[in-house]
Amino acid sequence: MAQAMKIAIVDDEQDMRQSISQWLALSGYDTETFSSAEDALKVLGPEYPGIVISDIKMPGMDGIQLLKKLMGADSTLPVIMITGHGDVPMAVEAMRVGAFDFLEKPFNPDRMSELAKRASNARRLTLDNRALRRELSGGTQIMNKLIGASPVMERLREDILDLGQADGHVLIDGETGTGKTLVAHALHAVGSRAGKKFVLVSCAALEEEALSKRLFGPMMPEDAQLPAIEEARGGTLVLEDVEALSDTLQARLLSVMNDQGTPAETRIVAISNLQEAGKTSEDVLRPDLFYRLAALRITMPPLRQRGEDILTLFTRLSEQFAEEYGCDAPQVSAQEAAQLLQAPWPGNVRQLINIAERAVLQSRRGSGTIASLLMSDHEEMQPVMTTEGKPLKEYVEAFERMLIDNTMRRHKGSIASVMDELCLPRRTLNEKMAKYGLQRSDYL
Repeated sequence: MAQAMKIAIVDDEQDMRQSISQWLALSGYDTETFSSAEDALKVLGPEYPGIVISDIKMPGMDGIQLLKKLMGADSTLPVIMITGHGDVPMAVEAMRVGAFDFLEKPFNPDRMSELAKRASNARRLTLDNRALRRELSGGTQIMNKLIGASPVMERLREDILDLGQADGHVLIDGETGTGKTLVAHALHAVGSRAGKKFVLVSCAALEEEALSKRLFGPMMPEDAQLPAIEEARGGTLVLEDVEALSDTLQARLLSVMNDQGTPAETRIVAISNLQEAGKTSEDVLRPDLFYRLAALRITMPPLRQRGEDILTLFTRLSEQFAEEYGCDAPQVSAQEAAQLLQAPWPGNVRQLINIAERAVLQSRRGSGTIASLLMSDHEEMQPVMTTEGKPLKEYVEAFERMLIDNTMRRHKGSIASVMDELCLPRRTLNEKMAKYGLQRSDYL
């Protein structure tokens, strides 16, 4: 396994570089040497497929300075430092900065090989995990539906990737319309059960007797499906409106979960959709069931906390509806963008979907405004419906990002066309795209 890993050797003494390189090459490593820290930094970076062995005392940039730069770029990169005999303060400083370990001159070659093996294994695990996370986050269609660059959405996607790889049961809660069922699908899609059954049962849609039969059986010969517990065996069972379970059904569910042991044969993802003011799933579920379900927990962020994600979502949704209805998507003015950002969105994403579709239909008829749609949803709202004050700068930046994003999409990434329409010089456009994390390749 070690043959695939590289080792960068940084030392200003040629004899030392060659000695270390030859010994590690005999151990099966692919080595490359650098006479200075400056030269090494031209090659070493966050995706370096290996580890680093560096002397501490070097002219110019010394080993500690090199270590600090490497840790700043990738704190998981294993760096083994070589210190002089008895130079304890240097070794302590190196470990404090983030060194994987250190070797004291004159060092035992076997000790160096042992450290190199440990460090390489650690590096391989880090790179494999990164590759897996990129594959999951970039390659899963469901994950790609979780649109948004706000911190709460970045955290949500990270949580899904983390919990998707775990085996425990999960509780998903949050306000209505925030996309809890979509997240349940995503947890299944990115986990080890992705190829197994995904079974969804709405606990609020059935009377207790019918729900008991659907979940646990017994099923009659004429029934076309197995009880949900059996149907989802080895996969994921999603219980929507879990708070609708009676005490009796909660006890049966807990008994099934206890019988499964750990890791659970079937993963249960419970979705709580409590509507009552001041009530939570903890208030209505028996404590032992609640704590079993809530060991892993995701609380969905409300739309009003997602900042400019609101404009991004509105744009994507209106484009989809415009394509469906065979018309152009409505253009959003600065005032309308501010109104979208300031609305309290009690219905969250579900309400935004409704507004986007109606905005497209209005635009096709050539009448109506986004403000009128928001007002018709909630007549008590004023034209400016702010719930949390934001600096003007945030509204301006959100609108600017949306405008550039929309224009880039319309012109399929043609920089010249975007510059012309927005009357921006190329340098300014490039700077703004970099500021807002927009990349031309995404529009081609």
